[in-house]
Amino acid sequence: MRESVQTRPSRTATSSESGFSLIELLIVVAIILIIAAIAIPNLLRSKMAAHQASAVANVRTVTTAAVSYWVTYSNGYPPSMAALGGLGPGATCDAAVLVPTTISTAPNQQSGYQFAYVGEQGNVASAPTGCSNKGFNGYLVNATPITVGTTGNISYCSSEPGIIHYDVTGGPIPDEPTCNALPTL
Repeated sequence: MRESVQTRPSRTATSSESGFSLIELLIVVAIILIIAAIAIPNLLRSKMAAHQASAVANVRTVTTAAVSYWVTYSNGYPPSMAALGGLGPGATCDAAVLVPTTISTAPNQQSGYQFAYVGEQGNVASAPTGCSNKGFNGYLVNATPITVGTTGNISYCSSEPGIIHYDVTGGPIPDEPTCNALPTL
């Protein structure tokens, strides 16, 4: 008689299984977190620098627009930031369409900065025909970060000489003499 022998496939300890171990996955996650910890602060700093550069450009735009307003409408510097803005097809003394509406209308914010415009040195003698309000003999434009340390660190200002000044504290500049006493760009 013959005995039957059955052979079964056996699994050996050396067989290969696909997949990653828990330790390997934790190492990969740790490496990704380290890279993110290095990259995110640099990203935030570059974003803040872009906001600050945009604020300087917008202060320069408002300064140029104020001079253009004076020359075009013979009403001194604009009576308000709203007078520099407006939607067109046609520009008027009350809506000159010289600056973006995000800056000229409330809440006067763009790229992480709050913009403010104040007339200085008194009003002109009389408003020309077609102008609702008298313009000013001087002005002060401010750009302050909405959140100091997040959207920007530096505030900017300019007045009728057209020179842009900055304040490293990031606070609003209250008046023209304070602005003119600050360092220039």
